[in-house]
Amino acid sequence: MTQLETELNDLLTLAFRSVREIEEDMLKNSHVLNISISEIHFLQAVYDSGDNCTISALSANQRVSLPSATAAVNKLAKKGYVEKKKCPSDLRVVNVHLTRLGHKAVMAHRYFHTRMVKAVSGALNTEEQEAMLKGVQKLNQFFADKLHREDKEK
Repeated sequence: MTQLETELNDLLTLAFRSVREIEEDMLKNSHVLNISISEIHFLQAVYDSGDNCTISALSANQRVSLPSATAAVNKLAKKGYVEKKKCPSDLRVVNVHLTRLGHKAVMAHRYFHTRMVKAVSGALNTEEQEAMLKGVQKLNQFFADKLHREDKEK
């Protein structure tokens, strides 16, 4: 690897780890939420899916097997973050909905991200903000394309 590639690798790895650790600390320090970072991301996926969230959709969204998604939803239901309801028109389908506690957890997570983004962007001037935005957009597109290619190969 070139010096640039080595430094970029180190920075991306460190940034990912730091964000994850900060998120985990936020969840640990919450006296209301008894939830892991993986579980909060499942809740976010339920929130983003709206009223038609199924375990199959969560499995695809979170890129986990159907049994893993089922286990995660069952654990979240036991903790009181989601509820499962059979679809009236097709009893084979189970819809997943956030409870008030689940909604509260998602809002706390979204607030955390809002504060983090404001803090990062606030430390940059306008030119740096625009450069960072373009760089992150390209990075995001690269990863989205890579995931899409891998999905096609399966």
